[in-house]
Amino acid sequence: MLEASLERLREVHARMKQELARVIVGQDEVLDQLLLAILTRGHCLLVGVPGLAKTLMISSLSRTMELDFNRIQFTPDLMPSDITGTELLHIDPETSARSFRFAGGPIFTNVLLADEINRTPPKTQAALLEAMVERQVTAGGTAHPLPDPFFVLATQNPIEQEGTYPLPEAQLDRFMFMVKVGYPSRDEERAILERTTGTATSEVDSVVSGEELRQLQQTVREIPVASSIYDYVLALTRGTRVRSDTPLDFIKEWVTWGAGPRASQYLILGAKAQAAIAGRTHVAVEDVRSVAHPVLRHRILTNFTAQAEGIDSDQVIDRLLEEIQPGDGVAAGVPGVADARG
Repeated sequence: MLEASLERLREVHARMKQELARVIVGQDEVLDQLLLAILTRGHCLLVGVPGLAKTLMISSLSRTMELDFNRIQFTPDLMPSDITGTELLHIDPETSARSFRFAGGPIFTNVLLADEINRTPPKTQAALLEAMVERQVTAGGTAHPLPDPFFVLATQNPIEQEGTYPLPEAQLDRFMFMVKVGYPSRDEERAILERTTGTATSEVDSVVSGEELRQLQQTVREIPVASSIYDYVLALTRGTRVRSDTPLDFIKEWVTWGAGPRASQYLILGAKAQAAIAGRTHVAVEDVRSVAHPVLRHRILTNFTAQAEGIDSDQVIDRLLEEIQPGDGVAAGVPGVADARG
């Protein structure tokens, strides 16, 4: 039964990639990470300079699914009620009785594009917090559930920081992945020019319904995980912490704060989804390693020493994956991991 469900999942994944390729040139790794997040009910933060088709990717992705889609352009004057909705006074035309009724905002959708999320003040950013975690909005003391499934796919510009409000760590932690969107290669950029400066247009067809997507998400969770994989994930996450029992030397030197338990959860879920689309019925070490960077990069806070040396969180993760190897025993001072180098 699991094998049949996984076969359907791989078919849907391949068709979604095929449809997205009609409008998006390159960015295979970015698209894969977006799809992994969708399959695990996770939220994504896309970080990249303007003009890299971040918004187009998200809107095109939503069209491959039979789901409702809304876009919010975040600005400094956006209020929380502009996102969540508000209580409106209703007057009955027959009895003239007055009552308040809740009018839901654009957050009441399946796929929400939060464009340039760092351009709005913290109060409005926080309006997304309950929705992302609890998948509901509370107004007037009443909880209003959001549609299922519900995804927040946000974009952020890393170079224009004047007049912006960086997301606090507590809200960054709610995003399963932080996906870095880089420049296309020369050949890809040439293909973009040829495709977008003429008269030809491409449309994206729907591939999967909301009901089937929920079934595929359940299939991902059913993939078994060996005890050794849990140990490896714990070793990676706990290895990022300066305040652990046996901190790694380079972590003590470069890191102020490491990843919390939510990182371990997302490493397992992301690895399950990666195993599913790779055609495996179990999670392998390479599945965990393939999602380590998008899961951990926004959960590791580097210190002044690292910044002065030009070390960012991705380089810390590279070193972490070198130092910590799967197996039995102890590696690099982290319990439960063998030193495969010796």
